[in-house]
Amino acid sequence: MPLFPLSTVLFPDGVLPLQVFEVRYLDMIGRCLTDDTPFGVVLLTQGHEVRLPNGEQERFVASGTIASVTETTATTPGLLQVVCRGGSRFNVVTAEQRLNGLWMAEAELVEDDHAVRIPSELQGASDALDRVLASLHDVPQHRWPVQPPFRMDDCGWVANRWCELLPLPNQQKHHMLMLDNPVIRLELLHDVLDEHGLITS
Repeated sequence: MPLFPLSTVLFPDGVLPLQVFEVRYLDMIGRCLTDDTPFGVVLLTQGHEVRLPNGEQERFVASGTIASVTETTATTPGLLQVVCRGGSRFNVVTAEQRLNGLWMAEAELVEDDHAVRIPSELQGASDALDRVLASLHDVPQHRWPVQPPFRMDDCGWVANRWCELLPLPNQQKHHMLMLDNPVIRLELLHDVLDEHGLITS
């Protein structure tokens, strides 16, 4: 699977808009579209998203999220606007960089979150998210930071949306991403929301 190291964390069911102009990634997106295959998004820890002459070697966290291309728009020659949707999480087993700079990895999928109904003591996190979505009624839906289907009663889904919306450090977001218990993930996010006065009784 090809990898796209980015200074952001993609969550399952999350939406990721990209501007693609490097040849290695234009080729990668082209192959993904032709073969109907995904790529992996991993968090960059060293180097830059764009290759620089004599730049630092890229390093990234060895786990991430599968991304599927849902929309492409070519507005300018050599520039591709891409919208992706997050899928399953994965761990990188081995990775190597090709001559064109593209990273290829052998990866193992991580089990998806089990659907867990939100317990009453954490319902405030879902209610707060509902208020955020209600505030977007004048914004075209395709520009919303959260896209349907909405699963407002599911611990993992609500926690993941708050991870995307809150200005948390990327390393903390990645830690949240890879937690295997969606209830614990939501508990941690509920505490953050409460600290910022976003939970109403």
